[in-house]
Amino acid sequence: MKMKKLLSTIACLGLSVSLLTGCTSTPTQVEKEVTTEVTESAQETLTLETDVIVIGAGGGGLSAAIEAHDAGAHVILVEKMPFVGGNTARATGGLNAAGTTFQKEAGIEDTVEVHYTDTMKGGEELNDPELVKFMTENAADAVAWLTDLGADLSDVGSLGGASFKRAHRPTGGAPVGDHLVNVLYQNTEQRGIDTMLNTEATEVIYENDKVTGIKAIATENGEKTSYIIKADAVVIASGGFGNNPELYTKYQPQLDGFISTNQPGATGDGIILAEALGAALDDIEQIQIHPTVHPETAALITEAVRGNGAILVNTKGERFTDEMSTRDKVSAAVLDQEGQYAYLVFDQGVRESLKAIEKYVAQGLTTEGETPEALATALGMDADTLKATITAWNDSVKSGTDTAFGRSAGMDIAFEKAPYYAIKIAPGVHHTMGGIKINTNAEVVNTDGNIIPGLFAAGEVTGGVHGAERLGGNALADIIVFGRQAGTKAATLAMADGGIGATTVSEKEEAATPKINETATASFKDGVYQGEATGNNGNIKVEVTVKDGFIDTIEVLEHHETSSIFMSIQNDLIPDIIYNQSTEGIDAVTGASNSSTAVFEAVNSALSTAK
Repeated sequence: MKMKKLLSTIACLGLSVSLLTGCTSTPTQVEKEVTTEVTESAQETLTLETDVIVIGAGGGGLSAAIEAHDAGAHVILVEKMPFVGGNTARATGGLNAAGTTFQKEAGIEDTVEVHYTDTMKGGEELNDPELVKFMTENAADAVAWLTDLGADLSDVGSLGGASFKRAHRPTGGAPVGDHLVNVLYQNTEQRGIDTMLNTEATEVIYENDKVTGIKAIATENGEKTSYIIKADAVVIASGGFGNNPELYTKYQPQLDGFISTNQPGATGDGIILAEALGAALDDIEQIQIHPTVHPETAALITEAVRGNGAILVNTKGERFTDEMSTRDKVSAAVLDQEGQYAYLVFDQGVRESLKAIEKYVAQGLTTEGETPEALATALGMDADTLKATITAWNDSVKSGTDTAFGRSAGMDIAFEKAPYYAIKIAPGVHHTMGGIKINTNAEVVNTDGNIIPGLFAAGEVTGGVHGAERLGGNALADIIVFGRQAGTKAATLAMADGGIGATTVSEKEEAATPKINETATASFKDGVYQGEATGNNGNIKVEVTVKDGFIDTIEVLEHHETSSIFMSIQNDLIPDIIYNQSTEGIDAVTGASNSSTAVFEAVNSALSTAK
């Protein structure tokens, strides 16, 4: 949400607002009244009040915000990036849960106890048993909750380290993270939850033996505004530090030079904020390497590709490990190969079984051959060796026994349908298992073993859930289960003395803003025009409607970009084009420059025939 809208909303609700030097945008009438009143105090900070602040708008933060709101609290969601989603938007494989309706419908006899045992075993028993117990006992309810919110988690697949198929994902094995972010964000919008993008929390305020809010800096149109946001409870859900080489090499020096699968905002800010208040850290040195990352683009190749049947081969065309073992073991096996990389190999049958693969094909990450020999030639490896490897694998699938490496999962599809595919992979920094220490109430625990009153945390910013190694599918279970818990408990604390109370969309009506710049002139022929351009992941097609000589609407008919990032383009960039009646002078959305440029080009292509 832009600062103008947030300030208008809070002023309209009668909440506390203190401003010294005005906003960078043109104030509404309400804002003018507030600005005139408070500018005389000559401070340079805007002060807001709410019940609960959530730092971070990934899956954990969005879940916390929804639950806090639904428990009766007024919520402000703060996100330093220009779009929501965090690392959640990049999650592909699934959400682990045992005993769900979808498992039962598929005849999968999984249990919470087995999920618990698998998680502890995968974490080498370093996990906090109480946190693991809470997660596994509440994961099925998290799937049901997300389904009620509108998510599709009906497909259940295999991921490494799991005794049963328990990774819940959309129909056909489509990527799960981007879908969940869309569903969660739409639910925050429907509830009218205030979201401050491009806003970085710089300090958690601690006064009179409790947390009382945060300090933050917002950036809009290149200008910065300082905020103090007062609240009775703060939830830190800002993610891990997988994209902060200085921090992860501090704990694991051998990771120097590794690529990272993490989004740019995953820099560990929340851990630093909590440490400043004396928070304890748990398993901070435990950093997960994902075995299948495309080395040239750092694109994560989901474990579900292996879960649906792919194998790993080295540069000689030979298998070398159980592909469905835990990520640390598979990563180590890849690093032992010549060149420290390998190839994921699969056929058209596997491709058709998993929609997530289509993205990799569209991105140009796959090499293709009509036969195993042709694929080997394209990869520069011995054709007879790769053919023999695939033949042996097919025999294992048909017999149900992998005598070579003991693989027991993801053995449903023999490679018998051309064409054949390969994706080059190498290990990369993927997940930071360690972070802020919490209890099962998602309360932050300090170095003395006591809770820090008013401070909660959830998701990858915390430690203790995953131990030495996170199982694929457990990250989403972690962030949703503990995100919900943090939001509920934070709201309970905040509402104990009455609080401000949740708002509704009707209470948050925005002050009227002209759709089109009053200085614009009619420059186009009336009609409906289409244009297209190439974005990051494929074609972007738009339809521009011109009415009375002005651009009236711009509709995106087709795009293949990450939806959570593209939302910022649709919410901010497209209205700006309409307001200015041109793409000229409009800045690309930070972090989505290629997608923004493609939208500019598509709109200009459409308008080229409207002049």
